[in-house]
Amino acid sequence: MRLPPLKALPVFEAVARLNSFSLAAEELAVSQSAISHQIKQLETYLGEKLFWRSGRTLTLTDEGRQYLDGIGTALLQIERVSEQLLGHEGARLRLSVFSSFAVRWLVPRLPDLQRQYPQLELALEMSSESPVLSDRVADCFITIKPASAAFSYELLYTERLFPVCSQDYWQRMRRELGWDAQAPGADTPALTPEHVSGFPLLSTHSIFDKAAGDWEAWYGTVNQTIPADARLQHFSHMLLALEAARFHQGIALTNDYMLSTRKDSGDFVRLPGHAVMTGDTFYFAWKTSRRHERGIQMLRRWLVDEAILGGLRNE
Repeated sequence: MRLPPLKALPVFEAVARLNSFSLAAEELAVSQSAISHQIKQLETYLGEKLFWRSGRTLTLTDEGRQYLDGIGTALLQIERVSEQLLGHEGARLRLSVFSSFAVRWLVPRLPDLQRQYPQLELALEMSSESPVLSDRVADCFITIKPASAAFSYELLYTERLFPVCSQDYWQRMRRELGWDAQAPGADTPALTPEHVSGFPLLSTHSIFDKAAGDWEAWYGTVNQTIPADARLQHFSHMLLALEAARFHQGIALTNDYMLSTRKDSGDFVRLPGHAVMTGDTFYFAWKTSRRHERGIQMLRRWLVDEAILGGLRNE
């Protein structure tokens, strides 16, 4: 068996992950010159340059990136197999997740995860909508783009948007629409797009990557356009638009997980209007080669159970 210099492999992984020779030296408790020596030895063995160095800037070459993908996975597997043989029952996982999903859905549920699986140590990594699916980024992901054939995917949620406002603002709307004089127990009339356009529309840019894209889609579902006289207030993120709605500033479009079992979900009213599908589907993703790892399977089962219990996914 012809192997590369094994001592150099964790050094290479640390330098690539931290993007720094000095930080890798600090983490591994060795000198920076020792780090440089190990990397040079590995590059000599492979006959390939693994890093480009320009002043203080350090970047992986294409060959270095390809090598890291394989080495990172191998080192993680060695670590986990060794822990199993040593009798260590704990499981450590890094989960890459979107900010809104983490803040509104996942974080409030973490105490339940810890009670059910106390041996699972979960570290959350904030991600963009299109995280790079790689072991060097995280051990598993919540993503809307199942693009990598090396990963397996479990459905969690198919996104839809519906209009909401605060409890106080809903009472104001009912007064302005003349619905506050309804007999007790009478059904609330359907809220039409014409009704909605009479109030400020709180728009989220990030959903459709364009100003008022969410409200354009909502009106488009019933073959209408946003009225020219509609009052639009723009926000970059759904979290911001929902906060504005909480403070009685108008009507926002939000989704199911943003209002799922949070204590403050009672601050909002889901208005009696139609919903629009965004086209985004949320998946839990993990590298197929790591499918037997205990921690990944515990987290997968828990996420699916919670998604079903919270109404995000059908059983």
